[in-house]
Amino acid sequence: MPGTNICLDARDLLLGHKARRGGGFSTACLDLNLQIHDEEFVVIVGPSGCGKTTFLEAVAGLVPVAGGALELGGRPIDGPGPERSLVFQHASLYPWRTVLDNVLFGPQVQGKLTAETRRRAEELLEIVGLAKVAKKYPHELSGGMRQRVNLARALATDPTLLLLDEPFGALDAQTRENLQDELLRIWQAGTVGAKKTAMFVTHDVNEAVLLADRVLVFSPSPAHVALEVVIDVPRPRDAAWRRSAEFLAYGDKILSALHHKTPARNHDNGVTPAPDGAAISTVRLGAATP
Repeated sequence: MPGTNICLDARDLLLGHKARRGGGFSTACLDLNLQIHDEEFVVIVGPSGCGKTTFLEAVAGLVPVAGGALELGGRPIDGPGPERSLVFQHASLYPWRTVLDNVLFGPQVQGKLTAETRRRAEELLEIVGLAKVAKKYPHELSGGMRQRVNLARALATDPTLLLLDEPFGALDAQTRENLQDELLRIWQAGTVGAKKTAMFVTHDVNEAVLLADRVLVFSPSPAHVALEVVIDVPRPRDAAWRRSAEFLAYGDKILSALHHKTPARNHDNGVTPAPDGAAISTVRLGAATP
């Protein structure tokens, strides 16, 4: 079960990018409010281009906060840090480094390359089933194997918060399902250190229902949280549950929210943002609490 302490807190958050020409500002997230608790697995879904990845990158410290507050453990996020690791959709491995050396990259950059970190990296490769290919190079691996290395590398620094941006989106269905199970197994076990808090972005509603404690549905850009769906189902969630009426019902609620086309909030187009601290609508099966 998720902890009671707040790991990540976004309040009236404004994110965006400066236009390359004209000096304007393109708003990605506006008046975004959410909280994620310790040891919670939260999945974000939303329309393409709504600001999901921008928000994830802001949490990683790669996109600056333009307004409002974004805090990790009560401290403002003002850049990258070792307490956060980001897994991208495409395995961003260094082609000239072996599998093991890729996993060791984070500790090496942090100046923490020791016998203990090497043991941790080898243990992670064992956990993700790649101990036998530790000396191979990325081009010698399949797409699924490369993403396993990517996941092991993200965990090698023992982060507090694991960020995953559609990490299985480019894989075939069978490989994706296998890696979903593997990710849950690693996360639930608190493998190699304490159990992590995880934030996962996807377009796949079934993936969201399978993985999440809560699913946050983002509105069209500029994004705010349009709906929260609590997946109140014990873990582990087996293959039979994925075919159940309950599983489908959760998916239907999320799809309904996505198809509802919740109006975007934008100061520039005359739409008034919701008042500060406005409650997020929360949905549970059989109940809806505003």
